Amino acid sequence: MTDVSLGRTKDGAAARSATDLYRAVWRWHFYAGLLVLPFLVSLAITGGLYLFHDEIDAIVHADLKRVEIAEGAAPVAPSAMVAAALSAVPGTAVKYTDPTDPGASAEITVVTADAGKIAVYVDPHDGRVLGTLPDRGTVMWTIRTLHSLKYFGTTARTLIEIAGGWAILLVATGLYLWWPRRQGGGVVTVRGAPRNRIFWRDTHAVTGLFVGGFIVFLAVTGMPWSGVWGGKVNEWANGSNFGYPAGVRTEVPMSDARLAESGPTTWSLEQARVPESSAPDSADPAPIGIDRAVAITDGLGLARGYALALPAGPTGVYTASVYPDDLSQQRVVHLDQYSGKPLLDMSYADYGPLGRAMEWGINTHMGQEFGLANQLVLLAACMAIVLLAVSAAVMWWKRRPKGSLGVPPVPQDKRVLRGVIGILAIGGIVFPLVGLSLIVMVALDLVVVRSFGGSRGPAGAA
Repeated sequence: MTDVSLGRTKDGAAARSATDLYRAVWRWHFYAGLLVLPFLVSLAITGGLYLFHDEIDAIVHADLKRVEIAEGAAPVAPSAMVAAALSAVPGTAVKYTDPTDPGASAEITVVTADAGKIAVYVDPHDGRVLGTLPDRGTVMWTIRTLHSLKYFGTTARTLIEIAGGWAILLVATGLYLWWPRRQGGGVVTVRGAPRNRIFWRDTHAVTGLFVGGFIVFLAVTGMPWSGVWGGKVNEWANGSNFGYPAGVRTEVPMSDARLAESGPTTWSLEQARVPESSAPDSADPAPIGIDRAVAITDGLGLARGYALALPAGPTGVYTASVYPDDLSQQRVVHLDQYSGKPLLDMSYADYGPLGRAMEWGINTHMGQEFGLANQLVLLAACMAIVLLAVSAAVMWWKRRPKGSLGVPPVPQDKRVLRGVIGILAIGGIVFPLVGLSLIVMVALDLVVVRSFGGSRGPAGAA
């Protein structure tokens, strides 16, 4: 005779187990969202703006960056432009930035005694100084420093790693919660009207489904800028105390200076050491000067818009670097300041496999790799991220019981919750700061459980 009650018991146990797992994942999805969504909104807004940094800067700073093209006029020598810049802003010239096109200005970076670095914009057709800004003082540089949290100091940059790591966990737990469970909608369609909670639940789920891959991609490709993980991986990828990409070998003397110290550079070259110039055997060695250095750089075929860092001291070098949208044209060349000989010539092709992969990811992250299509797709993703956060907030507000935080309920079987935390801990091992924040979140969760008995919220679907 068949024991029907035994079957019911097994079915009931399976149902409780599934419910407990759903509750555990939902609870930590809630915590991840609470921690990450404010940062994601900020990153999405600033990142969406920075996708169009060249276009926006060209409009906002048109008086400094754009010039009238003088028909038949001979271009002004770089040395004359540097002299004009120093006449307007006394100090020491440290960098010359080549005009990106005939209608663009040249930029001379001057170190002053009182105001630090100043960018002086010069018309390359007549040598006229157009105006000045603090170095990296354009609107889009401000947006970039806000996006990377550099605006708030070094410590704040660690939040990038925490936000990035938790964003990945947020997508993983969200995918589990989205997974179809015989519901009639909310998989790829939105039910109800804006006044209903189900509308916001479905909007959140469907938006998350379509934008989740972009969130993971942006989080991973943004990690190179993080304070702990990015720095350590950069050191490892570039080799111990050497820094040049794989495949590059040189016999020239090397200084202790790093390429990142001379100005913006690629992630793969931040730790690259700069070679030294060798003075000829004469009592009064004569440097080639900036005009000759620019001519040599042009002859080497660097893309327009390159920056030429001027030698610092008798052993310094001219360092020409350019990082255009086309990765294949990324290049860094060091010139001996006395002979003009290229001491080292590096391009994207010289990077190691990890360096190439990272640079491709960063270039795509910044909307540069695939032109306008890259910009528009990522702009849509940024807008979707904002919608994801707004729908999460509205859904929580509508679901939240009066007088409660609305934290999803604790599973009846605590082992399920511990198992989910154990899985999340894998992300904490990969990203150390995420691991530390996970420990803090577990401690806070224990406080919530002991103080409020878990949650008075409903046990239904998110």
